[in-house]
Amino acid sequence: MDKTSSSARPTDDNSGSDTPLRRCWVGGQWRESGATFVKTSPVDGHCVAHVVEADKALIDDAVAAARRAAAGEWGRFSASQRKALLHRIADGIENRFEEFVAAEVGDTGRPVEQARILDIRRGVANFRLFADLVADASGEVYETETPDGEGALSYTISRPHGVVAIISPWNLPFLLLTWKIAPALALGNAVVVKPSEETPSSATLLCEVIAEAGMPAGGFNLIHGHGAGAAGEFLTRHPGIDAITFTGETGTGQAIMRAAAEGVRPVSFELGGKNAALVFADADLEKALDGVARSTFLNCGQVCLCTERVYVERPIFEQFVAGMKARAERMVYGGSDAVTGLGPLISHEHREKVLGYYRLALEEGATVVVGGGTPQFGDDRDGGSWVEPTVITGLPQTARCLQEEVFGPITHIAPFDTEEEAIGLANDTVYGLAAAVWTRDVSRAHRVSRRMRVGITWVNTWFQRDLRTPFGGVRLSGLGREGGRHSLDFYCQPMTICVKI
Repeated sequence: MDKTSSSARPTDDNSGSDTPLRRCWVGGQWRESGATFVKTSPVDGHCVAHVVEADKALIDDAVAAARRAAAGEWGRFSASQRKALLHRIADGIENRFEEFVAAEVGDTGRPVEQARILDIRRGVANFRLFADLVADASGEVYETETPDGEGALSYTISRPHGVVAIISPWNLPFLLLTWKIAPALALGNAVVVKPSEETPSSATLLCEVIAEAGMPAGGFNLIHGHGAGAAGEFLTRHPGIDAITFTGETGTGQAIMRAAAEGVRPVSFELGGKNAALVFADADLEKALDGVARSTFLNCGQVCLCTERVYVERPIFEQFVAGMKARAERMVYGGSDAVTGLGPLISHEHREKVLGYYRLALEEGATVVVGGGTPQFGDDRDGGSWVEPTVITGLPQTARCLQEEVFGPITHIAPFDTEEEAIGLANDTVYGLAAAVWTRDVSRAHRVSRRMRVGITWVNTWFQRDLRTPFGGVRLSGLGREGGRHSLDFYCQPMTICVKI
């Protein structure tokens, strides 16, 4: 049976309990249902929180609340009012910055400085960027000659879809959640948000900030729960949802796309990757090594943009492998540094998947340069989800470990002899999210980058992004683009108004 919180305050601190309860936020109230699940720490396996598992009835209530808000007070907010609200949300996050950092670190075990620099800071930037973009957006205007000589005027406006379902992943929980919430709200949509069941805390905290910023009841709703056969599937199949945006695993995206076909609803997907880095002999070797090590081990390899395949021009191959080995050995388990600190994988389940690929690599004939197992600490961390940063060589291009996404701190390094060969190897994948090219040759940089079949190519850098540029992948890496006006294009529908003069 659903229970509505009697508290009128927008807080979910559950101060009377030793273990917090992460509840759902529906129609401006904290809500519970009859079931909960346990969120455990990937650091040592202890219970972080109990989390409400939203059932169909609660999701029905969330969608209904969103539809009322879209048709009511929230739907009547002007662009300037929405801009002001989003800036208040950004201010609210900044005022509670360290609380958000603690929530991210508690759920994921990631290094503290990484959460500060990457997750929360960029989350604030997302709200500010889209607040300003939507306020400055304009439509098209055309004067048309008509046979009677009087003419007509056609102009376009942007209308929100109505209710958008937002499903976000566990690897960069707050960053990727705000990347979707901010433009959806900026354009006047009401949202029903489902974060990953592995990372409920920062999203729950965001409810408090959004409510305190003045969001009308029902404009923002949060539900917790699992995916297939549970909250995620109930949400994406709900007939009251007008559009769906999802970041996560490719197989889940395919299932959501089938659900979205019912009602012909628009979708935006950012899915998996099997990203390549090409390192040419003329590259600045130390910078290339630092960059590739970062793109391999950041967030314990749990970033869709991470590099799992490295192709190195043969004259520097052995030197590059040795340099990667040294950098892997410098990683500090549980360190707070954003670059050398290595957190755990998100869960024991995911660790078993990654370790399965470590074993498969050996079966397929790989040489393990460094890593390939689990660290032993002799303390509480042995109950966590830690794995070793791993570098392998020697696999054929057809090996499963070179074709399937591992999503862990592992990369395979192979040599190449010609530019054409390197391009062919990099593009030999069913994915197409990102690539990196390391070279001092400016002509080669432009030439090779254009031939990568991906959504983004970095040259002599990685993970550098202007939030106004389009982001997304091709093939099994996704559908659609997010970022700047490209996000605005997804979260609204253009409408033409034609006036006879």
